[in-house]
Amino acid sequence: MKTTTLGTSGLLVSRIAFGTWQLGGEWGYFDETAAITAIRRARELGVNFFDTAQAYGFGASEQLLGKALRHELTTARDELVIATKGGLRRTETGMVRDASPDWLRRGVDASLTALGLDHIDLYQVHWPDPAVPAAETAGALAELIAAGKIRHVGVSNYDAGQVAEFSATLPVESVQPPYHLFRREAEDELLPYCRAHHLGVLVYGPLAHGLLTGTLSTYSIFADDDWRSSSSVFTGDTYERNLATVQALQTFAGERGITVSQLAIAWTLANPAVHVAIVGARRADHVQDSLGAADVALSADDLDEIDKIMAWATPVAGPSPESVR
Repeated sequence: MKTTTLGTSGLLVSRIAFGTWQLGGEWGYFDETAAITAIRRARELGVNFFDTAQAYGFGASEQLLGKALRHELTTARDELVIATKGGLRRTETGMVRDASPDWLRRGVDASLTALGLDHIDLYQVHWPDPAVPAAETAGALAELIAAGKIRHVGVSNYDAGQVAEFSATLPVESVQPPYHLFRREAEDELLPYCRAHHLGVLVYGPLAHGLLTGTLSTYSIFADDDWRSSSSVFTGDTYERNLATVQALQTFAGERGITVSQLAIAWTLANPAVHVAIVGARRADHVQDSLGAADVALSADDLDEIDKIMAWATPVAGPSPESVR
């Protein structure tokens, strides 16, 4: 597995991180034993970077990750980079953003307990909170660094202006935006900003939440407790048009001896601003396929051809915390 240094953090990380959103309950039922096997298989294949969040089941995903990696977290802690996120709070009416100092302090303690750790390598604010001044959020995280509970600070789903505002109090070391072939707005301002300021970039959703796996069709049915079941991305004309685009990408990938999933992940890593692609899986065989993307080198001609294929696609967006119940 190829590695890279995540921006100015000094963290040496695998170019593909194992993400655990799919293990928090928002994607429907999954087999815990198979999920643990998938996490361990990722580690066996060289992944040292694991990304989770308090809001992924409010402890469920973090606990599962800690359980799967317990042996290495006990015997070889420095070889692993554990990232989690905070700043979302569950209420009776749904998820709300809360990046207040008190909630972040409580969130860090809850994440440490769930993961079974004495420190978190990379702690990220999950979503910007317009109700809390960035200086208050950043100041609280600076105190948590001083206390030894977290080592490095990043943000997720922030735009370039919000990153700059946060960094005025505490320098942001990494940014986690959504980025995939059907969602490229990060290219406009955020990725150029990150590159200019040497920020680590770990992108999520490189497979467009399953759309770019090549396994979905108009006959695919999502469980009621899977957020995709109520998403416009996976219904109607947009869905059908984008499935046709995926088929074209699949043909293009096959001509190069790779899967469409590997093509999609490799495409995100081909952007010079991107350090890491976060990929989730529930089964070990899916892990092995995705990790192969780290060894795929796309030429300038390949990237041009991919752009031509994508010209027929409809751009899509993902869910906000408020839309996931």
